[in-house]
Amino acid sequence: MSPLASGKFITFEGGEGVGKSTQARLLAERLRAAGHTVVETREPGGTERGEKIRNFLLAGRAKQYGSAGEAVLFSAARDDHVREVIRPALARGDWVLCDRFSDSTAAYQGAAGGVKPTFLRALNRVAVGETDPDLTLILDLPAEAGLKRASTRNDDNAADGEGAVDRFEGMDLRFHEALREGFLKIAAEAPQRCVVVDAQQAESAVAEDVWEVVTDRLEP
Repeated sequence: MSPLASGKFITFEGGEGVGKSTQARLLAERLRAAGHTVVETREPGGTERGEKIRNFLLAGRAKQYGSAGEAVLFSAARDDHVREVIRPALARGDWVLCDRFSDSTAAYQGAAGGVKPTFLRALNRVAVGETDPDLTLILDLPAEAGLKRASTRNDDNAADGEGAVDRFEGMDLRFHEALREGFLKIAAEAPQRCVVVDAQQAESAVAEDVWEVVTDRLEP
């Protein structure tokens, strides 16, 4: 964390269909009930420029540039997000809950996409600097189960006139299995920051596990 920041920064990570957005929303509700000001955000996105990059990436329009090119675009969106949203919120003393952050780039473009860690670390130094999360919750689910959940969600969204399989959901099972292994490796290498949460449980049980970790680590 930056020495200027007094708030708390929590990121939610994991593969497709693990329930990050839902768990971030449920945690935000509990933190607000405890009297905290909470900023909910996501990556890529979180700012006007970031959302434009998000749409470009998830539509698969950057695929032609390869995983390294995608990593550069993710980092460009992250740089804007950190400067415009995350650092100001932390300086105010807010709690920031972010659906994906730099670990997703390390897993998607690194572990599953083959980009060298040294290249990704260099991008991260520029985009993130010292604004590292206080806590990262990695929601873990077997890849096949996660893809089934994502497919069901997309079907529901399509029934409402929304939703489509994005650039990464459309990758094969081998990619998603490598992705899961990548997230678990990140957690194993940074136990002081990362906690793995079993996302195979019911939504309410996952939420209780998340709350237990947050109260244990950050004492809200």
